[in-house]
Amino acid sequence: MGPLVPDLISDELNLVVALVLGFLFGWVLEQAGFSSSRRLVGVFYGYDLTVLRVFFTAAVTAALGVLLLASAGLLDLRAVFVNPTWFWPAIAGGVLMGFGFLLGGYCPGTSFCGAAIGKIDAMVFSAGGLLGIFAYAELFPRLQAFADSTALGPLQVPEWLGISPGLFVLVLAAAAVLIFAVGGRIERTIAPSTAPSIAFPARRHAVAAASLLTIALFAALLPGRTARLEAKVKNEGYVPRHAVRSMTPDELAFRLVDRDPRTRVFDLRDEAARAAHPMPGATPVPAAAILEKQWQAEFGSRHVRKILIAATEDEARFSAYLLGEAGYENLAILAGGYESFERTILANTAGAADEGRYAPDVARFRRQAQATLLERIRLEREAPSAPRAAPKTVKGGC
Repeated sequence: MGPLVPDLISDELNLVVALVLGFLFGWVLEQAGFSSSRRLVGVFYGYDLTVLRVFFTAAVTAALGVLLLASAGLLDLRAVFVNPTWFWPAIAGGVLMGFGFLLGGYCPGTSFCGAAIGKIDAMVFSAGGLLGIFAYAELFPRLQAFADSTALGPLQVPEWLGISPGLFVLVLAAAAVLIFAVGGRIERTIAPSTAPSIAFPARRHAVAAASLLTIALFAALLPGRTARLEAKVKNEGYVPRHAVRSMTPDELAFRLVDRDPRTRVFDLRDEAARAAHPMPGATPVPAAAILEKQWQAEFGSRHVRKILIAATEDEARFSAYLLGEAGYENLAILAGGYESFERTILANTAGAADEGRYAPDVARFRRQAQATLLERIRLEREAPSAPRAAPKTVKGGC
């Protein structure tokens, strides 16, 4: 999935990178004037809305970047950690934080920024925050019932509103432009001589707003990577990027019996079908998830032939073409789908008369393969299955 993945560096180096980014973030906050409590509380009184502008700028920039990178296939959104939501506890926490912000002039991050440059009020605020953390930890047994209430899971705003991520980003960009315009007017009304928006060049900001809305509209109309690849594969004139070989049930059975280390079998059927009709030696992969980051290493080995098995040959071929468009190579599919393999090998009811003079040899091989693979299925069912490690997610936040 390109460079924006968490597995390129170790967890230890991640901590070093996080420390460096933390210092850079603090420096940017200080340069933006966020070490000043007067500037920070200006958003509540209306004379300085710099904080509001920074927050909306960061939100729109991040949302557009995520959307465009995901569409280009450089970022796997499923690898991005989404904090779970507890509705009423979040509301209560927001009210408490807003009250503390207004009363003390800082939020937790900016208080450390101010403390780092020697501001006494910021040091006192930071110390109060640490005491509050300690008090909450001590009182948590009494507050746990409320803290765990109204759990909504990793809820995302577009899902909650029932709209696409692209449309949400467009609405967010439009809201930012509107708030910037209205906020500037409010500033100039309340503080006509000191409002930061007095120095804003109107024409330049109008061009910037139009550019932002144009980019947001483009991002909203841009199809996702998976949808784009699926549309390309479904096109009547589609030419596969890489050749996809069709493998017969007999050849696949031979490779399974021989435990060929250069062959990997992937079962794309749903969980119910796999449970009712298991495929020996196969790795279960949901067909809808083959392009996800967690399967990148599985499909990425060039010198290993990846054999895709689905309910039908056409379904397997479609998945193979998708993987090919995503850059994976050395792909093969099972001719006839799983039903053909079950009938020919596992049930051994297909018959070998059409094999000509090799019919006795083929029949003997199928009987031996049937016994071997059925025993393998039995052992795999009885063996405790180790849970697959969940993909590492990128965690972060302010």
